[in-house]
Amino acid sequence: ASSSVVFENIQRCSLKCLRMLLENISNLSVDDDFTVEVIPELNVAVARFIKSIDTEEFVKNCSQNKRVKEFKMTAKLLELTQSIKVENLPDGVSADFITIYFENTRNGGGPVSDIQLLPEENSAIVTFCDHKGNS
Repeated sequence: ASSSVVFENIQRCSLKCLRMLLENISNLSVDDDFTVEVIPELNVAVARFIKSIDTEEFVKNCSQNKRVKEFKMTAKLLELTQSIKVENLPDGVSADFITIYFENTRNGGGPVSDIQLLPEENSAIVTFCDHKGNS
């Protein structure tokens, strides 16, 4: 299962409030045990668990939580994928540089099978050999 959970419809809950709410539901500490990233243009947040937990049970607990219901948020497991889009790349960055960067295991990377450069967007599609490299 994924170690990340997506929260949708977060507009009624501030980041600080969401972080506290997730601490209450999980009995874990933000930053030490999990991180929260907000993607405002999609009205979602992603909680990534550093500490190993049963994320399916966590999603179930979220859906039953009174506050989550009051905020009209939904929680679901983040789908595992082998490809990610990397944006805001510097002009002229090479596919070799991107490959080496994303194969760095210290940053959670893994073997890269393909890089598709999109220079007009200053972005690239990075495809990993398996879904473990894109965390």
